[in-house]
Amino acid sequence: MKRMAVVLAAGQGKRMKSKLYKVLHPVCGKPMVGHVLDTVQATGCERTVVVVGHGAEKVKAYVGQNAEYVLQDTQLGTGHAVKQAKDLLGGEEGTTIVICGDTPLVMTETLEGLMALHESQKAAATVLTAVMEEPAGYGRIIRGEDGGVLRIVEQKDCTESEAAVSEINTGTYCFDNVKLFAALEKVTNTNNQQEYYLTDVIGILRAQGDIVLGYQAHDAAESIGVNDRLALSEAEGYMRERINRGHMLNGVTLIDPASTYIGADVVIGADTVLYPGTVLKGKTVIGEDCVIGPASEIEDCVIMDGAVVKHSVLNQAEVGARASVGPFAYLRPGAVLGQEVKVGDFVEIKNATIGDGSKVSHLSYVGDAEVGKNVNIGCGAITVNYDGYNKSRTEIGDGAFIGSNVNLIAPVTVGKGAFVVAGSTITRSVPENDLAVARVRQENKPGYADKIRSRAKAKKDQSSPS
Repeated sequence: MKRMAVVLAAGQGKRMKSKLYKVLHPVCGKPMVGHVLDTVQATGCERTVVVVGHGAEKVKAYVGQNAEYVLQDTQLGTGHAVKQAKDLLGGEEGTTIVICGDTPLVMTETLEGLMALHESQKAAATVLTAVMEEPAGYGRIIRGEDGGVLRIVEQKDCTESEAAVSEINTGTYCFDNVKLFAALEKVTNTNNQQEYYLTDVIGILRAQGDIVLGYQAHDAAESIGVNDRLALSEAEGYMRERINRGHMLNGVTLIDPASTYIGADVVIGADTVLYPGTVLKGKTVIGEDCVIGPASEIEDCVIMDGAVVKHSVLNQAEVGARASVGPFAYLRPGAVLGQEVKVGDFVEIKNATIGDGSKVSHLSYVGDAEVGKNVNIGCGAITVNYDGYNKSRTEIGDGAFIGSNVNLIAPVTVGKGAFVVAGSTITRSVPENDLAVARVRQENKPGYADKIRSRAKAKKDQSSPS
């Protein structure tokens, strides 16, 4: 049976009080609508239609070609929103999920269970429900003696007995596609809000004798719809706990899960240890047996097996197997470290490749460079790569030694096995195995220190107020 989905993402989200369109607010590093689309597509939906309205172009720019789009110019209710997809889906036979783009916590397993019940019982509609200890504000699920759903009653319309029901409507549904669009033609806006409600479809289907079921989510947190920053924070907390739990069950050690932040798309290998204050973002991939943290932020990076990162910031970088980074290092986009490389404290690497076994131990900047294997770059060494207009590259051959406080004025090449003496400013290439010295010869003037001090003191006394 063909499966489809309609994702409702047209609401403005005024309560967010934000310039960012509501469904694009991130939860654990991914926009809410991204979570929803990933979940829907994981159930095997062949077609996904996103209903856009406010901020339509920005939503389309994020989602790209992963969905089809329809525009709801004026927001006239959920039923009206789904009806906009009629031209695309109205002629299809199969099962259609309708889900809101601000419900990032709904899980694939739950949607699969919802659809399996719906299809096995040949239902016209199946409502995803949840049981909440405090259901105030939610529509209540009123079931018949047969266990099917009779109707959904909004909070303001509940009788005393209906208000006591703890099973609520999550706003996610599964429909027979043909019956959905046929019923939508019968929905009216004769209500206080003068809107077309999708919930009215349930009553219409039931009245014509169709089967309407309810599928209860195992976790009530899946029902959270994010309408303000408080709900956004709540969703973030639930999602973070779910992500952390998944990694721990897969063999990753989190010393303090409460202070560890892992993005939704991050991949981590077994036996890796994450220390407190670790923040992993984007498409980061971390291998096995790594040690990350404490207090490290890593975004869109690849870190190979056995690497160590402490108190450091990495962005769009690659770290080789058994390499060591930090403390207090900064790897910027394009930094690529080979195996067993050491990048120490207060070192910055940008758009540079560091070969296997090389060391940049402390207080250095290496940018726009190609560094070979087993190179030692001393304390305070700098590749001078920018002249105010252009970036130039530095090349350092295998086994070279760069002394402390060396300036390498790019473009420049230091050959294999070459030795650059500390304090040198190198403006010309150094051939293989040569020794390069580029500093002024030292001259000592006996007793001259006292003259300098006396001169400085006299100048200070003259400038001091009498």
